Amino acid sequence: MTDTTHDFDLFVIGGGSGGVRAARLAALSGAKVGLAEEYRMGGTCVVRGCVPKKFMVYASKYGKDIRKADGYGWSVGEVSYDHGKFAAAMHAEVDRLSGIYSRNLKNAGVELFEERAEFVDKNTLRLKDSGKTVTAKKILIAVGGTPWRPSPEELPGVENTITSDGIFQLEELPKHLVIAGGGYIAVEFAHVFAGLGVKTCLVYRGDEVLRGFDEDVRTEVHEGLKEAGVHVITKAVFEKIEKREGEDLPLHISLSNGQHVDADVVMMAVGRRPNTESLGCDAAGVKLDENGAVIVDEWSKTNVDSVWAVGDVTDRVALTPVAIREGHAFAETEFYDKPWHFDHTDIPTAVFTQPEVGTVGMTEAEARKEYGEIDIYKTRFKPMKNALNGDPTRTMMKLVVRQSDERILGVHIVGDDAAEMIQMVGIAVKMGATKPDFDRTCALHPSSGEEIVTLRQKYVPDVAS
Repeated sequence: MTDTTHDFDLFVIGGGSGGVRAARLAALSGAKVGLAEEYRMGGTCVVRGCVPKKFMVYASKYGKDIRKADGYGWSVGEVSYDHGKFAAAMHAEVDRLSGIYSRNLKNAGVELFEERAEFVDKNTLRLKDSGKTVTAKKILIAVGGTPWRPSPEELPGVENTITSDGIFQLEELPKHLVIAGGGYIAVEFAHVFAGLGVKTCLVYRGDEVLRGFDEDVRTEVHEGLKEAGVHVITKAVFEKIEKREGEDLPLHISLSNGQHVDADVVMMAVGRRPNTESLGCDAAGVKLDENGAVIVDEWSKTNVDSVWAVGDVTDRVALTPVAIREGHAFAETEFYDKPWHFDHTDIPTAVFTQPEVGTVGMTEAEARKEYGEIDIYKTRFKPMKNALNGDPTRTMMKLVVRQSDERILGVHIVGDDAAEMIQMVGIAVKMGATKPDFDRTCALHPSSGEEIVTLRQKYVPDVAS
């Protein structure tokens, strides 16, 4: 199989989840594979994304769980939180996972390069630190995305802020954290730090957070932020950040609505961009869109016959499991003669707010736009766990159903364990389950999940309101 006219049959740029899956599978086929990663193996998810973030979510929830335990008869003494102790444990686990990625690649026969790779032409890459050049018959771009911040000209003082990359490196908790943005990263970290006892403020340019999600989900999360003690400021953006030496809260933020907020840590969570800057795609002739994303077809192939791309760098669906499936499909198509490509519809998604969001399929607005006649089934209830612990948080569940054939087009849950439920529900939605299929499914009692299969009353909006 090995192509003797090139150094490698496949060279992967980027050691995140998508690139690692593609490289490992290709190498196990007998292909000669190289992979270059300039930072740490594991990519955004393992090193500075999903994994450490979920650990921080767990850490923030424990404090609330301890307080709520009293309702179930547990008396707990003095409680304190040691951020340094937690951070050390979190980083140790991230190091362990990163090491596993490296070992698995080496065991599969992949040659690793711990440096940046940049295009020289469509079959040649230059390794930046060593200056070495390598050639490959096929090249896979899997460099992911990177947090975006405005320039100093656009936002004076932006150099005094951190992004989601820097939030994991805080050695101690802030006194007052201000977050710019209203996407999933912003709302997740707002809940995390509020749960850890940090005075937290979120500034968002829109009316409600989580643009693009179902409206009922957006409302639940927005109200949940306020219930968690987060100071939410909407219809405003940062205009200027001034640093004042000697102040307890040295960062003075001027907002577009005339308000001012002081903080010691400011986090910009205003979006991510494909990490293609200085990659040399122009040298290879690879086309990018206006945001720098690599343009690919359904097979993850670029306009250049030797170059493919998977994961966040393509700006299709920026989720780790999607990158993994795209990388898997690429490897089996190109190295196992098993052609298939990933279907990007009905992907289960979670947002780890508190309570968390689980969603799959169409929003109500999307379904009405595409199909017109739809039915909505919706419920909002206090979960059994909260009957004794004093927690007022409620769970919201919603089904979006096409009237013509009663197919379930979307399921949206906000509540404890929403992510776990939506993974299983996602199977049914992907298979084309109908509302009668859900109705025929026996409820599991007592559980929150049983509500999904016991919804009988169609939701009729109050037009007078």
